[in-house]
Amino acid sequence: MIKHNFDELTERRDTNSVKWDSDRSYPDLLPMWVADMDFKTAPCIIDALAKRVNHGIFGYCRVPEAYYSATVDWMRRRHGAHFDMEWIIYTSGVVPAISAVIKALTSPGDAVLVQTPVYNCFFSSIRNNGCRMVENRLIYEDSTYRIDFDDLERKLAMPEVKLMLICNPHNPAGRVWTREELSRIGELCLRHDVVPVSDEIHCELTYKGHDYTPFASISKEFAAGSVTCMSPSKAFNIAGLQIANIICADRQMRTRIDKAININEVCDVNPFGVDALIAAYTSGEEWLDQLREYLWGNYQTVCEFIRKELPDVGVTRLEGTYLVWLDLRHTGATSAEIKQHLLGESHLWLTEGTLYGEAGDGFMRMNIACPKSRLIDGLSRLKLGMSRLRHGCCC
Repeated sequence: MIKHNFDELTERRDTNSVKWDSDRSYPDLLPMWVADMDFKTAPCIIDALAKRVNHGIFGYCRVPEAYYSATVDWMRRRHGAHFDMEWIIYTSGVVPAISAVIKALTSPGDAVLVQTPVYNCFFSSIRNNGCRMVENRLIYEDSTYRIDFDDLERKLAMPEVKLMLICNPHNPAGRVWTREELSRIGELCLRHDVVPVSDEIHCELTYKGHDYTPFASISKEFAAGSVTCMSPSKAFNIAGLQIANIICADRQMRTRIDKAININEVCDVNPFGVDALIAAYTSGEEWLDQLREYLWGNYQTVCEFIRKELPDVGVTRLEGTYLVWLDLRHTGATSAEIKQHLLGESHLWLTEGTLYGEAGDGFMRMNIACPKSRLIDGLSRLKLGMSRLRHGCCC
């Protein structure tokens, strides 16, 4: 077995990186916000892309059967999910996928249910399609989130609610919904004739004792009545290659979604994304397993550091993703104030919790997918910033 080096520090400044080059206010700014990793991708992907580059021609891309079979085989081998190749619609990303699904399956004025705090692009996808958001707030207790099923059923029973967006694993809450929780969601959606749309982009990034369950794999009824959006982009750090899949078993829904993909002009993908997905799903498993071990070690480092150095800060239990949700409500400051304070005092860039809805106020999201030395730097900056915040230096 090849041991991959996730401790390697790769310079990302001046590479047109959204994460590293979007704010140049401070030369030593440490960005730990947007969800991409500071690790090089799997060697099998680098080799596949190098082969494509060496060919030297980058014309329009035909998506081959190997793409579909790699996706289907991966889901069966890795997750025990049996999908047909014809269920797959490729597109340029999970956000365009979700937007196209909303366009296809709703009309302007309809409502879409989300469970907040949740990935912020859900909000814009709903709004941009002329729909309104209905909120089922997750309940935060004992350093984790659970679903308010009574409220969920009341909201799903609203006649204007046509879709429910599920985030599994959940960003930013770090939950990997159990089979039982997903089954209960699915039964409620069936009862109230609401289509579940499951964003499973973080599905490969789960930790021991928290296995990912593909929503569509639970039953034939769930597969027939739902839509799944997924991509290797988060797990293999290839978001810039712009590749994702929509999984939809129902032929009529799939036809409507395919039309919306074309209306939104996100029906073409590039050859690098296609080759990267095939490489990831056919040869990337060993690298991915080592990555998950490293990320879990990073999370343990976060927990231990905060326990010793910042005992007032709450750390939400992490079951999936590489995004740690920090509870800073004890400060009395808003998330926006905390963000600006950390930027100014310790040059640390975290994401404010209110980006994910009002339910996130007082929380901050920290991306820990980086070499351990960089993580420790970030934690030290957090300690410095919090020390000054406690001493009244904020705002």
